[in-house]
Formats: sequence, C-alpha cells, structure tokens
Amino acid sequence: MKFHVGLPGLHHIPPANDHVPEAPHWTFTLAAPDYQRIATIIDELGYDVIAAPEHFAMPYEEVPRLGPYWMHALSVMAFVAGATQRVRIDTHVLVLPYHHPLALAKALATIDVLSGGRLNVSLGVGHAVREFDALGVPFRERGARTDEMLDAMNILWTADEPVYHGRFYDIEGLAFEPKPVQRPRPPIYVGGNSDAALRRAARYDGWQPNPTTFSLEEMPSRLDYIRAQPAYQGKEGTFDISWVGSLGVEPVEFGSASGEALSAYRDRLLERLKTLGDYEVTSTSVPTPPTGSQEEYLDFLRWFAAEVLPDARG
Repeated sequence: MKFHVGLPGLHHIPPANDHVPEAPHWTFTLAAPDYQRIATIIDELGYDVIAAPEHFAMPYEEVPRLGPYWMHALSVMAFVAGATQRVRIDTHVLVLPYHHPLALAKALATIDVLSGGRLNVSLGVGHAVREFDALGVPFRERGARTDEMLDAMNILWTADEPVYHGRFYDIEGLAFEPKPVQRPRPPIYVGGNSDAALRRAARYDGWQPNPTTFSLEEMPSRLDYIRAQPAYQGKEGTFDISWVGSLGVEPVEFGSASGEALSAYRDRLLERLKTLGDYEVTSTSVPTPPTGSQEEYLDFLRWFAAEVLPDARG
C-alpha cells in the first residue's frame, strides 16, 4: 500500500458537510516556511506522494461547502518539488479541460525535470460548470477535450517533431523541450466513476474512484469493467487503484488521546487498510484526525509513519 498526503493549508474548507472534512483552523495561517517544513518532514518520513487539489475559482453556490480559498495546483507542485528530495508529487485531481495541452505539457514536463522524475499526473474531467463558463470551455465537451489533451501531451512528450491535429487542438511546426525525465511519460491516473472515465483509466496507469461518496462495495464490478477493456491488457501487475475517500474509521482527538486509545485507533486503521487491500486498492490517502496545531499534525504523521506504515506495507 502506498500513502498519499494532502499538503495542509491549500484550501480552507468550512465546517464539515456533505462528506467534506472541515480544514483545521491552524492551517489557515500557514506561511511559506511552514509549507516548506511540512513538505520536508512528509518526505523524510517516507510517505509516497504529496498531493494538491485543483480549482481555479469557486462557484458562489459551492462556497458554503468548499470555501473560496484554493491555491493553484501546478504552482504548489513546483513548490513541493523544490522542498523535497524523494516523495512523488501529484494532484487530486488535475482538471484537464481547464488547460491547453501545450501549456500543460510544458508545466508538467518542467516539474518532472526539476523534481528529478517524481511527477504523477492524476486527472479528471471536472464538475464545476461555472469554472468552465469563465474559462470559455463548453462543459459538455469536457470528456472529449480530456481525451484529445492526453493524446496531444503524449505526442509533445515523446515525439522529436510533435504534430497533433484534433477537433479542439492543432499543434504543428513547434519544437518542444524539455521532455519529461520519466520515459515515455509520467504515470497517468484517471479519476471518475463513469463508464467513460473507466475506459480512459484502462488506457493509462491507474484509476482513482471519484467523487469520494463512491463505496468500496461498488469496486469489484467497476474493476471488472476496466479489466474488460482491450487497453488494460498487460497491466495486471502495475495498475494503480487509489482510494482517496474516507476509510470509515472514527478519528481520535490525536493530541489528547491516551496510549491505549491510539493503539486501538491503529488497530482499526490497519483492519480497514487490509479491507482496502482485499478490494485490490494499492494506494490511499493518509486519514488525518483532528489536530489543533502544526506541531500536533506533524506528531500525528510521525506516529502514523512509525505505527501504521510498516504493517500496512507488510
């Protein structure tokens, strides 16, 4: 099992509702040195991925649920690349049709080069209609644009003289360097629960069930659908299934929990992580309990790395 950590403070989620956990208030006041320190410690503790979410702006109707404060994902990824040495860098998830393939391929290749080949690309088609409207991208075209973007970026990353002509994008007569360090390209993981998303995932390196209200019990039939796709063949030992939803374990108040309570919490986490493994999940987000300060949060990450990671990785 691989473990993803969402860098705290990238968004300010209001009080919990609709399965979206409230952001701890200490994360609202983090400054640049705090982000650097947290990223460095996550790296040193041996976690696998640091992830950033993506929204350019928040529709007013979503502000009560998700808040207006969301950092720019690609900028965060570049920042994390410079603050770390070994951990991989990702998003949950990058909304492909918000971007142009030439600009996005350049940004991602640059992050891959500057990180020494530590980039993952987790992506989705998006859901916030008003963001699409503001960007001038028809919402109904988001799936088709995503597929074209993936094809175009793959050509930009691999061809000496890239040429792409599609319904939405035309690229020709342009030299494109640098190429990503990872060859032939960084790993691509597709988020979404629709049949179209699953077919898209089968063409690449993994699937992220999203939105996170999706249940584990729905996994087998969806995985069967992915495996039935011709493009999936040959990926049986490498295909990543990333669970970013709740583990369904009642959290503890970490700072005030007794040793006995923490031991019981560890056992519940390990039992649930075993269940994820039984459903063939290969990576998941670290389930952070409520914390009252940056130091308490870092103490939790140290505890999880010492008490949970070794057994979870088995």
